[in-house]
Amino acid sequence: MVMMATVLVAVVAAAMLVAQAVGELARVEHAPKEDGSLTVLAVGDWGRKGQFNQTLVATQMGVIGEQLDVDFVLSTGDNFYNDGLAGDNDTAGFRESFTDIYTATSLQKPWYIVLGNHDYTGDALAQQSAAIRAVDSRWTSVNKSFVVDAGIAEFFLVDTSPFVLRYWNDSKFDWRQVAPRDTYLSNLLTDLGDALLQSNATWKIVVGHHTISSACGHGNTSELVAMLLPLLKANGAHMYLNGHDHCLQRITSIDSPLQLVTSGGGSKAWAGKFKETSDKLEFMYDGQGFLSMRLTAAEASFAFHDVAGAVLHSWKLTKPTCTKN
Repeated sequence: MVMMATVLVAVVAAAMLVAQAVGELARVEHAPKEDGSLTVLAVGDWGRKGQFNQTLVATQMGVIGEQLDVDFVLSTGDNFYNDGLAGDNDTAGFRESFTDIYTATSLQKPWYIVLGNHDYTGDALAQQSAAIRAVDSRWTSVNKSFVVDAGIAEFFLVDTSPFVLRYWNDSKFDWRQVAPRDTYLSNLLTDLGDALLQSNATWKIVVGHHTISSACGHGNTSELVAMLLPLLKANGAHMYLNGHDHCLQRITSIDSPLQLVTSGGGSKAWAGKFKETSDKLEFMYDGQGFLSMRLTAAEASFAFHDVAGAVLHSWKLTKPTCTKN
């Protein structure tokens, strides 16, 4: 394990060529496989010290991760319940919900992280700290919003909690380095729009915590519908991937090629709450699991897996049209 950790530190250090000019999102370079393809897992709403089937989901992520030879993992937020990390010295809480759970060899790859609302009710800056990263070198949260450039695909990780107005006056939330909100959101949207527009990647996938369109319990997030969705449609995003709703879900936009995908089944689920959405609901599973994706220059293949590893739903996107299974 010591040798594996040393190798991982070296690999991640080589991959993390992070640059941030004024007015630009930080970037992380992650090389794809030699053939140019990329395989990724995505999971959200997981950090419960192994409870509520978190450990079972983690086990199957390890199995599927080995089968697919995954390059990295995306976390769609709510990484530590109920109130995030207490600080950058909260190494016990970090280990109990992350390091001690995702132990499979195939998961010893970089994890790229966005924050959820529960992360914001703790120390929202701790998850970007060098002290936490020193505990487990897989943990890659270089900023609250940043870009992972993986060759054929770019992943645009977006901090969505500040968009949600009802959080703003709640004293539980840690808004350091966010206030004033209007300026923060304006800069973020400008930088994201520029990054999407300038991207030459075959696949452009935006990752946030909160839903845009959802038929699960939380439903649509009106602020993201108003502010983020038009930007994604106008700048060629192929997918918006989120957590927040504790389900697995795929929705197709009714007026654009955009796919709206929820992978929030990392632990506690089975809420039994459903809402109407004006977009086209392709699949929904009110339970635990995760998403896998394999991206090539010709097509992108996706699958939802449950706690037993079974494929619940799969589909493909091709350039420039969508082919559904």
